[in-house]
Amino acid sequence: MAIPEEFPISRRGLLAGGAVSVAAVSAAGSPDARAAVEKAPSRPPTARVAFHVNNTAHELELDTRTTLLDALREHLRLTGTKKGCDHGQCGACTVIVDGRRINSCLSLAVMHDGDKITTIEGLGLPGNLHPMQQAFVEHDGYQCGYCTPGQICSAVAVLEEIKAGIPSHVTADLSDPPSVTRPELRERMSGNICRCGAYSNIVDAIVDVAGVKA
Repeated sequence: MAIPEEFPISRRGLLAGGAVSVAAVSAAGSPDARAAVEKAPSRPPTARVAFHVNNTAHELELDTRTTLLDALREHLRLTGTKKGCDHGQCGACTVIVDGRRINSCLSLAVMHDGDKITTIEGLGLPGNLHPMQQAFVEHDGYQCGYCTPGQICSAVAVLEEIKAGIPSHVTADLSDPPSVTRPELRERMSGNICRCGAYSNIVDAIVDVAGVKA
């Protein structure tokens, strides 16, 4: 029987390949193979990480695959930082690391040895709110509240970015250095998604804290 061109393998090659597969399966069941499996480490590799979170020093022994988000939530019990999409698309897990906002779900904890990390709990707590937290309350900048910690951390960092003259995609069309305008703020906050749609109120809160008319 002729072999179609799209399957360029001979009957002899097919039989040889099958023999190799059978041999490999048989070898896996041999005493030597079983011994190698038994000697293999059963626990994932870990690493010791030391960082400051909300001005408190912490040292953790973590699976090297642990994200910063999971280190904060599962190991330090700082559950204000939310796990939303877990793919860096919603911004609910935003925290501030050495003054820069990041999606903590996309960053491994072991990458932050020695860093200074601020979560929503480090900005302010009931009775001693950060001005941005207070503005979100006054301007009704949240509804379900799930995205709010990430929104607030991002908003605090955004004003620092503007103050430092760090450009955004729309800065060139507005002013140099960048100013606190609503288009500028919407652009800079675009990585933080609010499914409830409180975007205009969020911008109102940021403008209030910035102390400008925009």
